[in-house]
Amino acid sequence: MRNSALTSLISSYFELTPDPSVDAQRVSFGTSGHRGSSLNLSFNQHHIWAITQAIVEYRQQADIHGPLYLGLDTHALSIPAYGSVLEVLVANGVHVCVHPSEGFTPTPLISHAILQHNLKDSSSLSDGIVITPSHNPPEDGGIKYNTPDGGPAASHITSIIQNRANQILENDLRDMKRVSLQHAKLNVKPFDFVDLYVSNLPKAINIAAIERFGLRIGVDPMGGAALEVWQAIARRFSLHLTITNIQQDPTFAFMPKDHDGKIRMDCSSKHAMANLLHQRNHYDVALANDPDADRHGVVDVAGLMNPNHFLAVAIDYLLQNRPQWSGNFAIGKTLVSSSMLDRVVSQHGRKLYEVPVGFKWFVDGLHQGALAFAGEESAGASFLTLDGQPWSTDKDGILLCLLAAEIFAVTGLSPSQYYNALTEKLGRPFYKRVDAPASHEHKRILSAMQASSIVASHLLGEPIIDIHTSAPGNQQSIGGVKVVSENGWFAARPSGTEALYKIYAESFVDELHLDELLNEAERIVKNAINQSS
Repeated sequence: MRNSALTSLISSYFELTPDPSVDAQRVSFGTSGHRGSSLNLSFNQHHIWAITQAIVEYRQQADIHGPLYLGLDTHALSIPAYGSVLEVLVANGVHVCVHPSEGFTPTPLISHAILQHNLKDSSSLSDGIVITPSHNPPEDGGIKYNTPDGGPAASHITSIIQNRANQILENDLRDMKRVSLQHAKLNVKPFDFVDLYVSNLPKAINIAAIERFGLRIGVDPMGGAALEVWQAIARRFSLHLTITNIQQDPTFAFMPKDHDGKIRMDCSSKHAMANLLHQRNHYDVALANDPDADRHGVVDVAGLMNPNHFLAVAIDYLLQNRPQWSGNFAIGKTLVSSSMLDRVVSQHGRKLYEVPVGFKWFVDGLHQGALAFAGEESAGASFLTLDGQPWSTDKDGILLCLLAAEIFAVTGLSPSQYYNALTEKLGRPFYKRVDAPASHEHKRILSAMQASSIVASHLLGEPIIDIHTSAPGNQQSIGGVKVVSENGWFAARPSGTEALYKIYAESFVDELHLDELLNEAERIVKNAINQSS
């Protein structure tokens, strides 16, 4: 993105007015809030005003009267959206806590602050808003709401907010209250998110072990909000920690392009992680976060770890090195995460809690202490403190990165060496996700598919053991289908933002078997869609 494009992006945010009669210009909450771009009228000032007013009204109905913790990442649209949010919150009398110098605040710090406040003062519950489109390209913006349990709002809550926001847009914002940005900024409370989070880290991570080992750690915040947090970690603890990139540029011009030629701050992509991969021989472990730091990337001398591989390592290690964790704690995973996680959990005699895609399904379990760990295939996870208390009920990429360092320091094995040792015991899976084109109608059919839609009885010669259209853990619809045989599985679900459907597949045989699984999956799904058309 050039400077002229950046100027156009920002001016479009303020100057263009969305038309709520056009579907693509309405407020739409996906698995991680509302996302869009000002250039195509899907993320403009009117959207943010309307969403914020809808959140205010929801808070009032839900009797949430404590402080609202507000964070934002480094995307270009985040700063103007931050101002729009403040104007509405302050006008409605909400007590807003913000970074002391209006700096960037990552998602996990907002979640942690909410939980810490509500632990001490349950009579005046707090919640939060994070302005971020996660790892999306520089021209995108995003906003999500975190409820008093610290996590992303549940579907029934986001539906309320989405529907009310669209009503406000349809009424030309007549139901919205707003003050000037200057007035709003004079009526917020400075809050040191970074100090709270970093000072509490020894409650969740064995920092002392990392200090003793003298691990050489490299960190790339990828131009995101985690930079200040990592700088504070380096100051507070005796770690051999080097921050490899301190640039924060809303165009993200320093980023290598992703596989499709787009700039995308995806710390699970070897293309986007090229800068850190080139430096991996300088460190024992190298770590990265996306712009709002809810995702983690782990690199050692073997290269970038597949997120599924590191989740398996994390679960196996934690279940052996958190002696205060109750034996009743379950482990959460999404339905499209690797079955290697199932095998690790089974090996330790623990209960598996399997849910649809979306971290929101884990929030209640982490908050109530029913889940010790929860992770999803897209490099997002969180877990309890050393003594089994909630730490962050949203994804915490910083926490998982530090866990990678702890694992190395305690076991003497790099994360990839640890994973290889696991596969010697439990088998080696081969996992891949591919995208296939799909019309709006085909996506609708796929999202509503029933087990009876799959007429095949075998998957590459093996009997089909299970067909899932809802998740075993919470019985919620997965918005697609998962087909399982003894040595492999595939899942298909429509994309929420593009004319595509996604096929996930995993084989415990070899790469050839995986490719055959993907081909068979596409054939089975197309056949099921065509029969329903």
